[in-house]
Amino acid sequence: MNKGILIIAHAPLASALRQCVMHVFPEAAPGMAAFDVQPHAPPEETLAGATQALARLNTHQTLVLTDVFGATPCNVAQKLVDGLHSKLIAGVNLPMLLRAVTYRRESLDALVARALAGGAQGVMQVAATAPQNQMRMKNDHNKHDHHQ
Repeated sequence: MNKGILIIAHAPLASALRQCVMHVFPEAAPGMAAFDVQPHAPPEETLAGATQALARLNTHQTLVLTDVFGATPCNVAQKLVDGLHSKLIAGVNLPMLLRAVTYRRESLDALVARALAGGAQGVMQVAATAPQNQMRMKNDHNKHDHHQ
């Protein structure tokens, strides 16, 4: 059984992340919802909107992803999750979300582990100049980089 995925983040990040996922996995649309927390919205209004987004998923189990621990979206999300039918991860990024969608058939605990791994493995320093794994030729006295 697929798990629902709810993204709660500062506007417009939640909707933008959902749109990115729909680009890669359009079939995931029914099981994904996004709730954008608007600036200056009263906390009770934000909680009500997030509660409605969770209910619209109509799934037995839900992974809730939020952007920043301690910020309003995360604080609201903490009020939604029960730890049994829903779990919460803060620090959402696109690699995390793509991994969660890919493995949404696994148990909720396994899904949390997969999402966390995807988020962490998706963050890396990338060389800005030369392609990776390029070596200089031994006889290159001018020290020019050779590309394949």
